[in-house]
This record gives sequence, C-alpha cells and structure tokens, in this order.
Amino acid sequence: MLTERELESCYLGQFIPLHYHHNMLMDERRMQGFKAAIEHAVFPGAKVLELGGGTGVLSWFAAAKAEKVWCVEFNPDMVAEARRLLSQNREGHKVEVVHADGFDYLPPEPVDVVICEMIHVAMLREKQVEMIESFKRRYRERFGGKLPVFVPEAAIMAVQPLQQAYDFAGYHAPIVQFQEPTAIHPGTLELAPPEVYSILDFGQVADADIKWDGSFAIAQGGTVNALRFITKNVLAVLVQQAATIDWLNHYMVLPLAKPLEVNAGDLLHVRFQYRAGASIPSLQHAIHVSVIASSTRVNVQEHCLAHA
Repeated sequence: MLTERELESCYLGQFIPLHYHHNMLMDERRMQGFKAAIEHAVFPGAKVLELGGGTGVLSWFAAAKAEKVWCVEFNPDMVAEARRLLSQNREGHKVEVVHADGFDYLPPEPVDVVICEMIHVAMLREKQVEMIESFKRRYRERFGGKLPVFVPEAAIMAVQPLQQAYDFAGYHAPIVQFQEPTAIHPGTLELAPPEVYSILDFGQVADADIKWDGSFAIAQGGTVNALRFITKNVLAVLVQQAATIDWLNHYMVLPLAKPLEVNAGDLLHVRFQYRAGASIPSLQHAIHVSVIASSTRVNVQEHCLAHA
C-alpha cells in the first residue's frame, strides 16, 4: 500500500508521462538556459549530482566537463529512458543513472554542483524546495563543510492582477491557464504591473511556507477576474559580468472566485499563502482580493483637503 507521501507524489506530478519529458527536450528556452548555466557552474574534474534527472539531459550537459555525474531518478520508466538516451551520446558513460528517491539519496562522496529542476510556476506541485532543503540537511550531516553550488541558484516569484478572457467558442469557462512568456495574449488585459512576493535563495534556507500581503495601484480600469503568477528561475549568477542566466516558467493565470470592478487609481489589496510543492487549488482557495481605496474616494479626500 502506498504511503501518504507516495500518493501525494503521484498526484502532484512526480510520475508525469514520458512524453512530457520529451516535450521538455523541445523547449528551446529551457534547454539553452540550463546548458549555459551548467557550463558556467561545472569546472573540469568536478563531481556533480542531479536530483530528479528525467531524460538525463542536464546531467549530460554537466558530463562535458565533470569527472563524474550521478543522475538520481525515482520513476523507473524515466530511469530506463535516461539510460537509453545517455548510451547514445558522447560522454554519456560519465553519467551514472541511479534509481533512487532523491529524498533519501546521498552521493558516495562530496560534490561540487547539484542540479535540481523540479520546478513548477509559483513552486507549486513539484518538490523543488522540499527536495533541496532535505538534501542540504542530510549532506551537512554526512560530509560537513560548505554546500555545493545549486543550479538553479534562486527563484523570484511575482503576481499580477488581470482581466482575463474565459470564452472558448462561446463557452464561458474560468479555468487555470498557462501562457508562453514570449507570446502575445490578446485575451489578457494587464491592470497593474507585477509585484514580487517571494525570493528563494537555494544557497540559504528556503522557507517552504510562502505568503504575501500587498497591494497594487491599478493602472487601467476593468474587471479583476484573475491573478497571473510569474516565476523567474535564476539558473546562475555571473558575478564578473554582473549578470544572470535566467529561465522563465510559463505564466500561470488563476481565475478569481469573485471578480472585482476597478478603476484606474484604485488600490487593490491581495493576500495569499501556500506551501511550496502543494496543489494549485491550495493556492486558489487561499487568495483574498479586495479594493481598499478607490480613485473616487481619493479624489473626494483631496478636494476636501484643498478647500480646508
């Protein structure tokens, strides 16, 4: 019988179908970003560990310079697929595909770099934060000393109020939508600029309990019926160039239970909290949105003050 954690892992996507991993190989932004970050982080002779290796491609990027790479994968179908693909690639023999649970596994010796890409927008569904924090605790207990470099190094998360179209060939359906960051979205009206609500630094303690209580100055009137969640993954920090290698997840647009009419100049109050790795509905149910000051009230107050 499956344990509670195993049941949750199945639900939250730890055993996503093989073709989803194949689609990741075809995601040019993801592939080029991680390749550049791994080339930057891994030096000749380095020891590298990947947690949640999937098809093995990120481990293969590391193998170009590394002396040894351990690629840990829990899904037996993915273990077989990674071994099949790595055997067809030069330097693939440097990668040892380990069939193990990343929450339990430690490498046989200290490593210089840890790659972990269990990333969903807003850090939901997948276990990126929990996996890295668990690894850091166990690694320090076993090896002591300083931690390896992590790829990605950090995640920056932001939220934005929208007026989102939910009509599909005349059928009204307020559903969760995922948007390509580089595409134009005609049915999306941005009512205010995004606000950063969380920054996770994987080299430090990354708190899995995420919450925000803030407000937006509405720039354009309309109906707030959705919040867009934006996650920028800082794959590597290039200190000498004062730059970063980044990868943007697809935007996630969550419909609101009760849309609100707003005018330009209104202040929109938004609060929510959730746990990294939890389900999308857990965030949806925690969202509270209200108008805390309207442009009409502000104008009246200014008029009264001007004539006082």
